[in-house]
Amino acid sequence: MENNHSIWQKDREQIREFRTLDKQIEVDVCVIGGGITGLSTAYYLSKEGKKVAVLEKDKICSKTSGGTTGKITSQHHLFYKYLIDSQNKEFAKKYWKANENAIENIENIIKTEKIDCDFKRKSAFVFTKDLGKLQGIQEEVQAAKSLGIPAKFSNEIEVLGKVEGAIEFPKQAQFNPVKYVTGLAKCVLENGGEIYENTKVVEYQKDGEGFVVTAEADGSSRKITAKYVVVATRYPIFNAPGFYFIKMYQELEYGIAIKTDRSLNGMYVSSEVPTISFREYACGEERYVLIVGNGHKTGEKTENNGFEVLENFAKTYFPEAPIVYRWNAEDAIGLDKIPYIGQYSEVRENMYVATGFKKWGMTTSNVAANLITDKIMGRKNPYEEIFDATRWEPIKNREEMKNMLKEVGESMIMPRLKGEKGKKYCAHLGCEVTWNEVTKTWDCPCHGSRYECDGSLIEGPSVHDLD
Repeated sequence: MENNHSIWQKDREQIREFRTLDKQIEVDVCVIGGGITGLSTAYYLSKEGKKVAVLEKDKICSKTSGGTTGKITSQHHLFYKYLIDSQNKEFAKKYWKANENAIENIENIIKTEKIDCDFKRKSAFVFTKDLGKLQGIQEEVQAAKSLGIPAKFSNEIEVLGKVEGAIEFPKQAQFNPVKYVTGLAKCVLENGGEIYENTKVVEYQKDGEGFVVTAEADGSSRKITAKYVVVATRYPIFNAPGFYFIKMYQELEYGIAIKTDRSLNGMYVSSEVPTISFREYACGEERYVLIVGNGHKTGEKTENNGFEVLENFAKTYFPEAPIVYRWNAEDAIGLDKIPYIGQYSEVRENMYVATGFKKWGMTTSNVAANLITDKIMGRKNPYEEIFDATRWEPIKNREEMKNMLKEVGESMIMPRLKGEKGKKYCAHLGCEVTWNEVTKTWDCPCHGSRYECDGSLIEGPSVHDLD
């Protein structure tokens, strides 16, 4: 069994490696982050004739983008009734259209650029086996239909058989995200862009209308001069002036892949907790089912083994299928559950951000790439208001805000007041990290930075190793 590597990483040795930044450079746009959002943005900007450089601290598509289920869908769990209730119907309809457009855009890129990434159109389902959750499914169907979404209700789905209820969104899609991002990277290079791996951005300075970004590579400091900066690091690495660390939290999810001869016609996710999401993946003659979920806030102590729920599901419905991959991945979630896309801050022109995708980044990454490209090119985007990254309304979510402040108090303030020794503190804002026995990592419960057992940084917002 492959541990700590998703099924998408199994062919990584065949993926082109990119050089480390070894000089000072000057570009139009500096994109920080080599996941699907960063490469999608670089793709569109390079096609517009902008000179773009992508900086990735590890390997492209090696973190969240490489640990996803690879679902491309506008069905973001049971979300449209929530949007209608918390915002309004016009807002909810725009959100749906933005993501439906993204599915079409991704398919067009794949066809135009001839990217072989196992793209397939399939229906997406949210289901429940709990009678107490049935009303939520029914209300979501009604909400979706009121927006013009061709949603359907059913009470039976493949593999599971009869369920209490399910909502279906037809004509959604799935693909191999690593193959897709690799294809985008090839296009960026062909369009004159630059991509650098093992190049970690640590800070930036304003320089007139532009910026000077500082990156560490091969033990040396490199300067990147750019008019525009795009922060596409999943969770923003710069605390000020955006202050995203008080508007978001991070969740850690677990994934397994089983090898099986069975095929699935759709993509599925449960409405109840712990969440179970599953889909098939065919690679040549080999066929797999990916099972992902059982998420929790990063750094939170949980009672069950992160993989146990997924493995029990596999044993129940695919009893003959061996588990061949196990991995984990992290994602950022805004307090109002809506992504932040656009200008980094009201006082920071020419700097842009895309974050808070709530585990639906395959589609939202394209929404973000188009919106940010339009902003840089001086065009009005029809969806920029609903994703406004400078909004502060999310902190009005009192319950989430209370939980966040409690975690910060328990992890950052109390250990220091007590003068406890032998504690380890995150290099981001100094919260006490917790040991995750399942992943063998040090995880920060405040803002989600994660570290190897020796203290070396895995993923941010921290840009430094563990104190």
